[in-house]
Amino acid sequence: MARPIKETPILYGEEARKFEMRMLNPTPVSQERKEQIMRDYEFLRGKGVNCSF
Repeated sequence: MARPIKETPILYGEEARKFEMRMLNPTPVSQERKEQIMRDYEFLRGKGVNCSF
């Protein structure tokens, strides 16, 4: 049987501002990393693993 999902904590003050800034300005991902992710995805897809993005 599945465990109940815990409530998501609410952020206040400085934590909330930092979180919002991180969401508005995500860390860029290099082209090399994107290519590696796609290679991994294609590899897993070829193995019959259920990958749906």
